[in-house]
Amino acid sequence: MMGILNKIFDQNKREVKRLAKLADQIDSLAVDIEKLSDEQLKGKTEEFKGRYEKGETLDEILPEAFAVVREGARRVLGLHPYKVQLMGGVSLHEGNISEMKTGEGKTLTATMPVYLNALSGKGVHVITVNEYLASRDAHEMGQLYEFLGLSVGLNLNGMSKEEKQAAYAADITYGTNNEYGFDYLRDNMVLYNNQKVQRPLNYAVIDEVDSILIDEARTPLIISGTAQKSAQLYVQANAFVRTLKKDEDFTYDEKTKGVQLTEEGITKSERAFGIENLFDINHVTLNHHINQALKAHASMHLDVDYVVQDGEIVIVDQFTGRLMKGRRYSEGLHQAIEAKEGLEIQNESMTLATITFQNYFRRYEKLAGMTGTAKTEEEEFRNIYNMNVVVIPTNKEIIRDDRADLIYASTEGKFRAVCEDIAERNEKGQPVLVGTVAIETSELISRYLTKKGIRHNVLNAKNHGREAEIIAEAGTKGAVTIATNMAGRGTDIKLGEGVVDVGGLAVIGTERHESRRIDNQLRGRSGRQGDPGVTQFYLSMEDELMRRFGSDNMKSMMERLGMDDTQPIQSKMVSRAVESAQKRVEGNNFDARKQLLQYDDVLRQQREIIYKQRNEVLDAENLKEIVEQMIISSLERNVLVHTPASEDEEEWNLEAVIDYVNGNLLNEGDITIEDIRGKDGQEIIETILAKIKERYNEKEELLGTEQMREFEKVIVLRAVDSKWIDHIDQMDQLRQGIHLRAYGQIDPLREYQQEGFAMFEQMVASIEEYAAKYIMKAEIRNNLERQEVVKGHAVNPKEEGGKPKKKPVTKVMDVGRNDPCICGSGKKYKNCCGKVE
Repeated sequence: MMGILNKIFDQNKREVKRLAKLADQIDSLAVDIEKLSDEQLKGKTEEFKGRYEKGETLDEILPEAFAVVREGARRVLGLHPYKVQLMGGVSLHEGNISEMKTGEGKTLTATMPVYLNALSGKGVHVITVNEYLASRDAHEMGQLYEFLGLSVGLNLNGMSKEEKQAAYAADITYGTNNEYGFDYLRDNMVLYNNQKVQRPLNYAVIDEVDSILIDEARTPLIISGTAQKSAQLYVQANAFVRTLKKDEDFTYDEKTKGVQLTEEGITKSERAFGIENLFDINHVTLNHHINQALKAHASMHLDVDYVVQDGEIVIVDQFTGRLMKGRRYSEGLHQAIEAKEGLEIQNESMTLATITFQNYFRRYEKLAGMTGTAKTEEEEFRNIYNMNVVVIPTNKEIIRDDRADLIYASTEGKFRAVCEDIAERNEKGQPVLVGTVAIETSELISRYLTKKGIRHNVLNAKNHGREAEIIAEAGTKGAVTIATNMAGRGTDIKLGEGVVDVGGLAVIGTERHESRRIDNQLRGRSGRQGDPGVTQFYLSMEDELMRRFGSDNMKSMMERLGMDDTQPIQSKMVSRAVESAQKRVEGNNFDARKQLLQYDDVLRQQREIIYKQRNEVLDAENLKEIVEQMIISSLERNVLVHTPASEDEEEWNLEAVIDYVNGNLLNEGDITIEDIRGKDGQEIIETILAKIKERYNEKEELLGTEQMREFEKVIVLRAVDSKWIDHIDQMDQLRQGIHLRAYGQIDPLREYQQEGFAMFEQMVASIEEYAAKYIMKAEIRNNLERQEVVKGHAVNPKEEGGKPKKKPVTKVMDVGRNDPCICGSGKKYKNCCGKVE
């Protein structure tokens, strides 16, 4: 009865049946397609493109297109896809994961959906785990696509912008997951539209999809850069600010904690730093440092806003009074306070852009993948990527002998047994592949085999090109290959002459991996395409997985039975216990990845808003309206703080309004208190705005319309980039400390969402303030060019856990050695702050 129910409810069986019907339909076209000449076969591509443009769907073109690729493969590659490969191809076209066992020809299977989707002209990305495989497949399968009239590109690390643009412009582009992700981030940092390399993300086929979307999903891609915030400049700005007097050189607004230099203060700054105009666009960084130093002195108070602990500045939460360890003030304020307190200035590497693989790959219109092992992670694929796993049957029945695990009391006993097994098999010429979880294990077994005089190859995922070569030869008679479980993935092990007679390839596992999927991959190396083979896992009670999941009872039972290290247990019960332990670990890992995604989704929403707006800035011919809106928002925010409707007009702080306007939007004297006295909040805003528009138009007349439009673009891009980079840094700091909130019975994720949203709103306000100030106050001559805020470099997520190294950076200001020191000591600069120890 259960068997019947299983058949009715087995979704995969129904799916396979449907795919088999479609494969038969493709098969039925073979006779007609075979009759076509090479030219007629190539001509089919243009015919399909025409039909697509006239409104026919890819689904309708599918049977004929697949039949054309199948015939093309036979003529160009000498390969003829089996029925199961046609089925796998249809599943990939539908945006699913095709689980196909090792040796079933996944690379050839992908050619059919890749060709079909390339007909739309929107581009198809084929994604592999390393550049060796990307280059190999682009070259081998590229012959087929080019024969059929499609172009093929290869996207590699280190290529120039022009080379990458050409690779992405091709109908089909091969590359690695890292490179596609980094290109996406870099495209959203460009200063001109023509510097972008990617087209909109259309359709991707991911080879070894479980490795890319599951194993690497916990490590985000990061583009890091060293901030152009010079430690020396903080010290100099701090020394200068100490000489300034409140109300004479700067004004301080208690309500907004805003600090503005007066005309007198600006003149002093220009004298002290030997420059003509503090608001020249070249001096934006210096201006910023002076403002932050002013803020550190005027508005940030020791033991109120922060404390000094173990030589570091620790922020005090203004609401709870708690210390917020790990948090840092943004926009260089933290470094300015460090300079104020005479501490070491921590000038860190900054994260300029970051994205997880989950969020990058979910940006594709359609995503598909293939692997030999995905069913155990089906829930994750469905929940996160909306992809179903379809298990495609093998072309020939699997006759491999998968033996029950052998369990030994100690690690030493296990390795002795492994080496004896290898020696026995080697003597009769049977090739052996030994899978290890760690590099150290592979080296230990290598030493054992060397002592026994058995020739072998050791592979531990360091050289992809050589790796694939060694793995490909692992099926020859007498070959012994020791490899970490993942090494040589994507390369077939074909059996050499006479190997079938000695039992096929023997796969020996030296330990169970915490993921069943990795164990299944190792097993799948043997018994491809109906070949004979054998797999055997050796475990010990001292293995990590066994230790973690209660092997003590088993160990004491073995001792009670008087079993020593030469007598293993071979028990299905133990194998089941190991499998259930693996399921628990997989569940924990899924939860960890899910949580990472929940946190990253907060940043994803913000990233999408910023990238969209940034693209609008790049595309826009005229930003005047946007800039005017930014100026209005900044002005309204500041005026309404000092002229609240709830207060009596006599209580309003009109002086603070004038200080803000003079410091940020107009020249001193352009507007006075008398101009706004007796008016309500809205009238004040309109009066000031009229003056701003007048100044704006004067500036535009002076510069010329074309230069003014470019000037707006330069300032807005710089505002967005610098504030977004600071915001990413702040979100990272928040994320690291947020889990401590759980101790106070608070949901950390909810707190992160709320605080992240508030910080994002602050960042948007900050962008508006920055843009308004520099559009209105900055002076330009012939220095109008878009500049990167920070030089970035991609951080390989496989190195250092994806975290960029933190490096100090020093950048000395342009002060003459014999000039008077700007700290006001009266000494020459070379004998004071510029002294070299």
